[in-house]
Amino acid sequence: MAELPSSIEKKGLFKLVLTFHCVVSSLRVGVSAVQSADSTYGFTELPLQSQNLDVQRPYDVPVEQRFSFCGGVYRLWVFADDKPHTPTSPTKPRTEIRISGYDYSSGVWQFEGHAFVPNRTTGVAIMQILLAAHGATTLAITVSNGQLMYYQSQVLDSDIYDRWFKLNVIHDMDAHKVIVFIDGVQKLEVMDRGGHSHYFKCGVYAQRNGSYYMESLWKHIKIFKLLMQ
Repeated sequence: MAELPSSIEKKGLFKLVLTFHCVVSSLRVGVSAVQSADSTYGFTELPLQSQNLDVQRPYDVPVEQRFSFCGGVYRLWVFADDKPHTPTSPTKPRTEIRISGYDYSSGVWQFEGHAFVPNRTTGVAIMQILLAAHGATTLAITVSNGQLMYYQSQVLDSDIYDRWFKLNVIHDMDAHKVIVFIDGVQKLEVMDRGGHSHYFKCGVYAQRNGSYYMESLWKHIKIFKLLMQ
């Protein structure tokens, strides 16, 4: 993608794109028109290799018993009685892709991925931004009885099961904001939870009232950054 001539113009374009999303959504135009907007416009895609995808899974099982990659699709699953990812961790079971090599402490970053959550997977976080001033995360996208949610406080989509959907998450550390798009439609804009360093994760991480079996599938995972000059 062609780079903009200055950091001021890039910041202005970023704000213009977000304003466009809000205006279009508020006018309630057709879904196809809303989806034509691209939250990654003005961003630069960063190279993502296998070494950038660190799979965290229960420490006592081989990775292939909780993770597979076939036909461009990452499949991650975990059971409610699985062990944590390290012997000393007090956390709940997880199988997650931790994006490595792109930890960030400033700037504007974006995660993109297409996700699929099968019916009966519930009580689970499928995407997170790790680390905060207080608490473990500055964002958690969860699934509860077919609803896609911001933590457990706000519904982002009421019918998420058994279909592919596109998830874009922007973290603007300069403005301390997190913005979430589902299928190209802005669903959330909140203040982040502070902290000096962050990274992205996706997969399945057990939460309260979780199902015994939890699974999510991912494809087209990408990382973007708004580059400045």
